[in-house]
This record gives sequence, C-alpha cells and structure tokens, in this order.
Amino acid sequence: MVEEIGTTPEGDIIINVGPQHPATHGVLHLVITINGETIKKVEPHLGYIHRSIEKMCESLTYRQFIYVTSRMDYLSAHINNHACALCVEKGLQIEIPSRAKVIRVIMDELTRIASHELWWGAMAMDLGAFTPFFHAFRERETINDIMEETCGARLTMNYMVPGGVMLDIHPNFQKRVKDFITLYKSKISEYDELVTGNIIFQNRMKGVGYLSPEDAISFGCTGPTAKGSGVSSDIRKLYPYEVYDQVQFDEVLETGCDSFARYMVRIREMNQSIRIIEQLIDNIPEGDFQAKTKAVLKLPKGEFYQRVETARGEFGVYIVSEGGTTPYRIKFRSPGFSNLSALDQMARGSKLGDLVAMMGTLDLVIPDIDR
Repeated sequence: MVEEIGTTPEGDIIINVGPQHPATHGVLHLVITINGETIKKVEPHLGYIHRSIEKMCESLTYRQFIYVTSRMDYLSAHINNHACALCVEKGLQIEIPSRAKVIRVIMDELTRIASHELWWGAMAMDLGAFTPFFHAFRERETINDIMEETCGARLTMNYMVPGGVMLDIHPNFQKRVKDFITLYKSKISEYDELVTGNIIFQNRMKGVGYLSPEDAISFGCTGPTAKGSGVSSDIRKLYPYEVYDQVQFDEVLETGCDSFARYMVRIREMNQSIRIIEQLIDNIPEGDFQAKTKAVLKLPKGEFYQRVETARGEFGVYIVSEGGTTPYRIKFRSPGFSNLSALDQMARGSKLGDLVAMMGTLDLVIPDIDR
C-alpha cells in the first residue's frame, strides 16, 4: 500500500500512497517526497475513477443529466441533484411550489447530517478508534430509513425533478424525522465523550495541517475546510436559495486553522442542520409538491449557473444551452477538487503519520474530484 519508488539527489525518498490505500477512501494516488518522517511534498495523481461525466451530460436531456451527479459526491447526492434542478428551473423561470421548497431543504439537511455522520465514524477509525464508526452508523441508518421510505433509495436519491420533487413525502415522514431529532440529541454527548474530548484524539489533531485563511481563499477552499480557517463561505448564507433565507441558523466558523478546527466545524454543522429541520418539519405548506412542466424541456439559448452548499462545500452547475433538448456544455464545480489542492500546503513540514488526520478532515470523496 505504501511503496518506495525512488530517491532525489538530496537524499529524499519518494513514496506512493494509494491508489489502494484504505486511508485515501477511494482511488486517490499520492506521490509523497519525504526526508526521514518529514513530508517535503505531496503530489496528488488523479483520474483513476474518471468517467467523463461532463461530456456524458451533453447527450442527456435536462431531466436525465441531474442524476449523473449522484455518482460524483455520492454522500451529498441529494444536494447535487438539487443544484442541477435549480439551474434548470432558473433557465426555464419555473416557480416552485412552497411545499416542494421546504421538502427539498429538509432532505438537504438530513443528507448533510448523514454525510457528516459517516465522516465522523471514518475519521475516528482512520486514527485507530473503531467504536465511533458503529455509533455514527446508528444515527445514519435512521436517516437512510427515512430516505428509503420517502423516495425508495438510501444513497443515490434521484428525488429532485425540475419543478419540485418526484413524489410527495410519506405519511410517516414528519413523525420519523422528529423521532430522529430526539435520537440524535440523546446521543450527541457520546460523540464528545468518545472522540471530541479524547486527549489522544486531540493530540493527533491540534496543530496538525495548518491552513491559513489567506491560503484557504487562494486555493479556492469551501465548506468545512475553509470554515475551519475562519473563512466565511456558506452558500446558504451568502447566496440563499429555496427557504434558507427564512430560517434561523448560524454559519459555523472556527479560527484554529488546523485539523481539530475542521473537525469541530462538522460537529457543530450537524447541530445547525438539526436546528433548520426543527423550524421546518411542523411547517411544511400544503399544496402541490411539483410544478407543472412540459414532458420535454428546452432551455432558452444562454448560460446559467447555480451554486449550493453540499456537505463538503460549494457545488456549482454551469449550463450552456443552444435552445435544444440537451445542453451544449455542462461544467461542474466540485468542492473536493479545490479542497484537495490545499493538501500539499497543509502537509509540508509535517510528519508522515499526521497525513491521515489531514486527509480525514478534508473529507475527500474521490469520484467528486475525478468526475
């Protein structure tokens, strides 16, 4: 899994980490230059799971291309689909029913919590703690059960359509979401006890992977990676969409600029997602869950862009239309690619053993980077 591939004239050693290493959480290949145990350079080699998704979208209709994005950041699949639907709706100037807007936001925030739960369990396991992984999946499975009952899927939702959502919520939806909130609040203290307050975990995280606010901005970092350096980048606050401007929540910022700060951003973000859901779950408007649209959609000639806040940061959808039933060009702005670009800056001068902690707090999903 770790293989020496050469040396430099200065006596440094060049090693491979990945693309099969379990700590890279996918087929990420890092070529690392080390001197003893000290990292001098980290060079990511990408493309092992590249599927030419953007090119593929040019032959798909405006209803079909949405669901290809589920296969990018699959832990934010629902939010990715949301961005695509919003971009198409912007081009068609469709007015979305209030009921659909609220359902979409509740599902987005459940997706964000589920993603952060998996990250929390995997992050702890990367550093040698196995128990938190099972605790995280206890809450995550509850969310997946709600998703499955609502739209029939647990990971790649395919629930968003231009005009609203594909199906109305299940009669049990509100009760099950409120039951989940009660469960989550009763278990969150375990997270602090097992991991956050653990002195061994803190020593592995604090002061590791320093990323200054200036560097975070320079590399185009977004999401918890940027927020952990005190950089305000929450699309829900900066460019509100759907009903995010109608609910009360805080953008979570930490100023530690290290791995522990990025960890704390995600822990606190889950609490803010719970806060958003609590405001909406008993206030879902009556009415249609989908606006009336034509069977075949044609966007007017022009360029359209929509951004949303996924669990990893800013996800952007850019569509160039020539007025036909398929896009002329689609470009996705995925958060993982920019966040990964900061890894070399964070890792230089650190020990090789700290690299896993840094990568864990970037929360990389490799298909999101390769596309």
